[in-house]
Amino acid sequence: MTLFTIADTLGLISFSISGYLMGVRKGLDLLGILIAAFLTALGGGIIRDVIVGRTPVAFTESSVLIFVTIGITLAFLFKLHTKQKLERYAIFILMDSIGLVAFAITGALVGMDAGFNIFGVMLLAFITAVGGGMLRDIMVNEVPMVLTSEFYGTIALLIAASVYLCGQAGCLGSFTLLLIAASSLALRLVAYYKKWHLPKLGEKR
Repeated sequence: MTLFTIADTLGLISFSISGYLMGVRKGLDLLGILIAAFLTALGGGIIRDVIVGRTPVAFTESSVLIFVTIGITLAFLFKLHTKQKLERYAIFILMDSIGLVAFAITGALVGMDAGFNIFGVMLLAFITAVGGGMLRDIMVNEVPMVLTSEFYGTIALLIAASVYLCGQAGCLGSFTLLLIAASSLALRLVAYYKKWHLPKLGEKR
């Protein structure tokens, strides 16, 4: 398996679990939970593929649907819906962060393969990483996490810029991608627990 395939698989499974947990947290029925899981896992990738002018892989590759189903099945088998709220939310943050990092990498690689410049690569990585989560949050009537959470969308942009610059420098390889992924995931989790965030204009003091 290529690193792209591995990252895409991790993203699909992680985001399907985060969508599952969001559906449980919002008290959705079984169909609603499944929709939230599939929307979270597939939404960003579908938008990405439309932008680069190809048929979304979710509509052509059965493996994509299989991996999403695996994520939902794992969440059910491990009874994540029965966990205490605090523990369930911690798992949600971890899965959502892994999905964010994985899909930001795949989005950046697709953008580079399509010949996009750094702006295009960053935009495509951003959309791939946060698109599904935004659709999920809107569906359950929440302000999308990317607009409020500490270093969420920023992580996707940093990943995309790092991947693009490494590609331009000729040092983009398995080790480099793993280093980018590990450091970005660590930054996202530390930023969340330390409550780091970008300045908010007009914030009351």
